[in-house]
Order: sequence, then C-alpha cells, then structure tokens
Amino acid sequence: MPIRRDKRDRYVEIEVGAPAEPLWVRCESCGELIFRRKLQENQYVCPRCGAYFFLSAPERVASLVDEGSFEELPPPRIEEDPLGFSDQVPYKERLSRARVETNLNEAVLAGRAKVQGIPVILAVMDFRFIGGSMGVGVGEILALAMERAAEERKPFVLVVASGGARVQEGVLSLLQMVKVVAARETLAQAGVPYIAILTYPSTGGVLASIGGIADVTIAEEGALIGFAGPRVIEQTTGERLPPGFQTAKFALEHGIVDAVVPRAKLKEELVRALSVLAGEG
Repeated sequence: MPIRRDKRDRYVEIEVGAPAEPLWVRCESCGELIFRRKLQENQYVCPRCGAYFFLSAPERVASLVDEGSFEELPPPRIEEDPLGFSDQVPYKERLSRARVETNLNEAVLAGRAKVQGIPVILAVMDFRFIGGSMGVGVGEILALAMERAAEERKPFVLVVASGGARVQEGVLSLLQMVKVVAARETLAQAGVPYIAILTYPSTGGVLASIGGIADVTIAEEGALIGFAGPRVIEQTTGERLPPGFQTAKFALEHGIVDAVVPRAKLKEELVRALSVLAGEG
C-alpha cells in the first residue's frame, strides 16, 4: 500500500483506492490512523491528540462563512515572473505546478461573504501555494480586497497562513509590504474594521506588515507566530530564546494577539468580534 507525504504537513496519507482522495490519513504527532471523513468532520484536528492539520483556503472559507455566501472577487491582471527568475525550477513552472496542485490562481483567495449574516470582505491565504508567500499577485489581491472593503464599508477579515515574502520576485515581493500597509490605511480612514486570524504559520513579511496591524488579532490554537526562525534569531542576537517562543500562547501573553481560539470556535469568536466592531446585534 503506497504512502506519500501530504502538503498539509504533520501527517502522511495512506492511499486506498483513488490516489487523489485517500480514505485514511495518519497523524504524524501521535501515529493515529484516521478515517478522512471523520477528520473532515472534526475540522482537520486529530481526534486523538488534538494536532492541527493544514486547511486549504477553500476549506477555511467553508469553515468561517455562511454556506453559499462566498463570492470571489475578480483577480487583478498582473505580470508573471517579472524578474525571469530561475533556480532549480523556473519560476513560471513553479507557478504552474502550484495552480494545478491547489486549483487556485494565487496564494490568497479573496471575496465577499457573510459570517452569520454579517457582510464582510474575506481574504484567506493558502500555504500549499508556494508556502503562502506574498508576491506581486498576493499584494494586488489583498490591496484590491481592502479597497473594496473600504468602498463598500464592510469589515475586512484576513486569515494568514504564510511563510513570508516570495523570494522568486526579489525586491518586488518586499514592496508588497508597503502596498498592503497603505491599503490597510484606507480601511482606517474609512472607519472600516479589520480582523486578522493568525494560523500555522504566520511569519516573515506578511506578519511584519498586514498580519500585524489589525484592529483585532485572533490566533488559532497551534499557530506559529514570528518574523524569523528561532535559529536565525539566536544566531543574530547571541541569546537563547524562552520556552514556547513563537507559539500562540506566547503571543497572547506578550500582547501580540488578543485571543487564542480552538479551530472549532473560530467562527464563533469572529462573529463576536464582528458584532462589536461592525455594530451588529
């Protein structure tokens, strides 16, 4: 029976029947063999040990919004591979592979939706797409989503799942940090609330820009939150990091996030925040 590592991380898939949809998955944290449907019903949380599996952007959207309410925003036109970058694999080929594997055009999915009847503009990053990295395409989509939220006076909700900047786009990727921060300012000027949900992982330039400047910041239990890896920080500062560094609990204790919430209660917490900030209910 063939076994392969899945893009979600933390588990391997046991292929039974069609390779595209294995019936069983194994949790790498505890070794439990789990029926896929049972895992889906448990929102991709291991029923034995509580380890969190990655959610794709469409799965995350489905878990947060009212059924059938999501309407994707038309993606902006951008120039692909602006630097003609190539390492072991040409960048255009990486993009093509990511699109086939994820069925997404870019590493973020944005659109209009309703969360328990409250209209929002929602953007959800997908770590499967080149590590959820932010290049020109992601920056344009996020900026467009925030502009629509300001124009339509709808709360903006961002779910972060990113390793940071997209190295294949060099300095153009870093410039997206400026772009999204400027777009976030349009929300503030319009008096439109912005809620960020940090998941595993929320790191690099995304956290240092749009991910770290929300009106309310919620961390999913099990989230990894930080700018650089612990080893890099220790080598740079010459100091050992405290236990639990970059965990959601550590971020809460040090005022980086406002709440740490289990995945099963994320929508409930989001509704609570929206009800206060948007004046609903």
